Amino acid sequence: MSTETSQRPIADAAPTSGVPRRTALIIMAVFVVLAVAATTFGSDLLRRAAATTDGDFAGETLEVLIPLAEGGGTDTWARYVGTELSHAVPGQPGFAPVNEPGGEGIAGTNDFVASARADGTEILVSTASSVVPWVLGRSEVQYDFDQLTPVLANGSGGVIYARTAAGVSSVEDLVDRDTPLRFGGISATGLDLTTLVAFDLLGADVESIFGFEGRGPVNLALQRGEVDLDYQTTSAYGPAVAPLAEAGTAVPLMSMGQVNDEGEIVRDPNFPDLPTVVEVYEQLHGKAPSGPAFEAYRSLLALTYTWQKAMWVPQQTPDAAVQTLRRSAHEMAQDPEFTEAAAEVLGGYPIIADDDLPALVHDAYTVEPDVRDYVVELLVSDYDVQLD
Repeated sequence: MSTETSQRPIADAAPTSGVPRRTALIIMAVFVVLAVAATTFGSDLLRRAAATTDGDFAGETLEVLIPLAEGGGTDTWARYVGTELSHAVPGQPGFAPVNEPGGEGIAGTNDFVASARADGTEILVSTASSVVPWVLGRSEVQYDFDQLTPVLANGSGGVIYARTAAGVSSVEDLVDRDTPLRFGGISATGLDLTTLVAFDLLGADVESIFGFEGRGPVNLALQRGEVDLDYQTTSAYGPAVAPLAEAGTAVPLMSMGQVNDEGEIVRDPNFPDLPTVVEVYEQLHGKAPSGPAFEAYRSLLALTYTWQKAMWVPQQTPDAAVQTLRRSAHEMAQDPEFTEAAAEVLGGYPIIADDDLPALVHDAYTVEPDVRDYVVELLVSDYDVQLD
């Protein structure tokens, strides 16, 4: 090789693979353009477009974003329901749960609405932890459930109970006390809010202690005598509360109740022998409840319990993909084998995924301004929580 040839610029050298130099340069240019576009517009540009509008999800993967930590009740629910849904969807797509905890579910939900593909393959899980901050209009919230499309929803229930050693044997012991009862809470702006409004509605003599890492730690604190009042959701009631009630160290006082299709608060079918918060109010005050506190309780009960958990896709998702997911979820929910196998995880509450779902969820998630004003004032006056 001559000296002149060896000193030629590399770009001018003929490719050793046999590909013509002009072709090689074109290929390199295409990759440069794609790299710049991917950096500018996101990696979705390089992904294969999902074929989800033909009623067959074969070869796809349902990526389910769970905005809370692994191991909790919502995570358990999402993994179980997501797995079963992937089996029910035509084509049996894969299932990939993704946990993104932070900010009581706010951070992961924010990320979902900012980046999720609108093709039916990316699904968001919501729970009261992420819904209540949206209702309250917290500044960290960058999502809007009115701008998402529900695929399925599932409710839960709850029971308020007390430590008998604190001098509580019935609901009458909640009022006119010499010393307030201590309630163990996690956050005033999460699921606890429904219970706090119930206490305000009833006129219960209660002071709240927040900062517990979960309802399990609150239950243990009650057993140690550090708090006097707690609530547990339906799935946790059996292992956490029933043994204490049988031993006589705790007494179940009331269930949260459920909101029926007519907007009435009725007894929880899982706790048919326990009065609802509304019934307890009537027992204590001799009349039916009304006014801002009652309206706030009914609104919060619907969105934090009756419709506690849901799965969503971006609003721009093609209707054909949405209908495939929702129809598959509905058929799954109607399967007796699924219902029996899922009884423990679902707590006996049905999965709703029919054509009425969007309207039902929208109604449950619509909180009147007067209700929000009442809640905001309660948080400020009683719990020193100032919302932006």
